[in-house]
Amino acid sequence: MPKRILIADDEANIVASLEFLMRQRGYEVRTASNGAEALTAAAEFAPDLVLLDVMMPQMSGYDVCQK
Repeated sequence: MPKRILIADDEANIVASLEFLMRQRGYEVRTASNGAEALTAAAEFAPDLVLLDVMMPQMSGYDVCQK
């Protein structure tokens, strides 16, 4: 079973690049474009790793990390 990575960032170009690279290396990837989505995705997807942007809408990366 491949490792799971959650990419949380509001910059579509960054997300697309990271998602492409991670999938190419065999990881299962889910993305979120804001802090609230990141929390929901983390709960549902149970990632092994979260790549988390600090400055996102609705909730900062710091707040997501604390929760």
